[in-house]
Amino acid sequence: MSEYAGQAADAFGQSRECFEQLVAGLAGAQADGLTHAQLEDRLAAEGRALLRLLLQDHLELRAVREQRRLQVVGADEVARTRVETGHERGLATVFGPVTVTRMAYRAPGVDNLYPADAVLSLPAGRHSHGLRRLAAVESVRGSFQDAVAAIERTCGVSVGKRQVQQLATAAAVDVEAFYAARRHEPAPHERLLALSFDGKGIVMIPSALREATAKAAFRAGQKLRTRLSPGEKRGRRRMAELAVVYDAVPVPRTPAEIITGGDDSRRRRGPIAQGRWLTASVVDDIAPVVAAGFDEAHRRDPHQRRTWVVLVDGNRTQIEAIQAEAQRRKVTVHIVLDFVHVLEYLWKAAWALFYTSDPAAEAWVAEQATKILSGKAGQVAAGIRRRATRYGYSAKERAGADECANYLSAKKPYLDYHSALAAGWPIATGVIEGACRHLVKDRMDITGARWGLDTAEAILKLRAVTVNGDFDAYWAFHLRQEHQRTHQSRYQQRREDYTLAA
Repeated sequence: MSEYAGQAADAFGQSRECFEQLVAGLAGAQADGLTHAQLEDRLAAEGRALLRLLLQDHLELRAVREQRRLQVVGADEVARTRVETGHERGLATVFGPVTVTRMAYRAPGVDNLYPADAVLSLPAGRHSHGLRRLAAVESVRGSFQDAVAAIERTCGVSVGKRQVQQLATAAAVDVEAFYAARRHEPAPHERLLALSFDGKGIVMIPSALREATAKAAFRAGQKLRTRLSPGEKRGRRRMAELAVVYDAVPVPRTPAEIITGGDDSRRRRGPIAQGRWLTASVVDDIAPVVAAGFDEAHRRDPHQRRTWVVLVDGNRTQIEAIQAEAQRRKVTVHIVLDFVHVLEYLWKAAWALFYTSDPAAEAWVAEQATKILSGKAGQVAAGIRRRATRYGYSAKERAGADECANYLSAKKPYLDYHSALAAGWPIATGVIEGACRHLVKDRMDITGARWGLDTAEAILKLRAVTVNGDFDAYWAFHLRQEHQRTHQSRYQQRREDYTLAA
């Protein structure tokens, strides 16, 4: 029998005993009276105990087999010439707590080095990468308290709410680097490259508000001591900025296929988003998030051979940031204003020009919308002003009409729907609007939630990675980065007389 085989035969005593006890219990007469549900519960608990002992026995076997290395030199270029055995550290795993025993390489005045930790790729903290992954996955799905319950339900391990929050926050540190390193397969040149940007407010703790918002909140205060006054809002929000990039096959359409007058059989669906990629940040302002969107677009079309269409909701700062980024990168973009926003403004005008619930208002809105889709936004704006003047509306009565006309005039450069439809481009921001609801509102707007800046940023990043379908690939990348930070960076890389496996 080889030395390793003999060591293995002597090891795993605890786990063998646990297994025999488990088998004996199931083979005993008392087990015959258990229901299948009781058997499941028993095996789940005792099975986890067995797996923990298997892991513990394996770690103890590795400690017995660990060989002293001839030379261990730190990144500080100090050789650790003294070696001590029996150094222990705890590790909380998905099976329960275990102890890792290994050799410590020491030198006066410097930190110890543990090459065996690098071979195991142990985390810097107490919690295993398996628990860290669970914390990240469950924190993205629901509240941190729900994540605590889900972890305990899944593996029987109790982790505190604050610890889950910290583990999830740490899990997001490599998201930007992950996407920066990603490369795409080239797409056909005729396929559209669509970008869209938007913002969504998140309720923050006072210290996490932007300076202007914090000052406004302080000035406003709360008028009543025991409740909010009518129209008063509790707390203040910080805007999370979102970007989405996707591919789409052009679908040429006509205005009649969009404004159908109630005949849905004539309606034609626009381009379908494919390969959606999302990102969001509550730390960065509009310009950096726009730049991140352009980065992803460049990864998809590095030679700028495709048509870039940018869908916006009319935010002036956003449009300026898009134009500045396009100019900086020397890329041609076609900015298209969300048509749904235009419809909302048309309805504002309709309620200024027609009585409430007047069926003629609906027909009028459809007529004006068709004209705008046909490239006549300027004519519609002029017509709205003429109608309000002709019928002698007061300034207050015609406010909605003037607001619509002014909007159409100001946004005219981005209302070339006639060309967009003929080319088969999308003209609505439904993809980014859906992202705002799913990525931000569904998780960040949980009743009573008030977010710190770092935690909110981390959860947004992890939700984006998950929605993108990239979590598994990201986690593998994250573990490699963690190994580099925690272990490889601590050793002098010129030395090749020892191996630090990931």
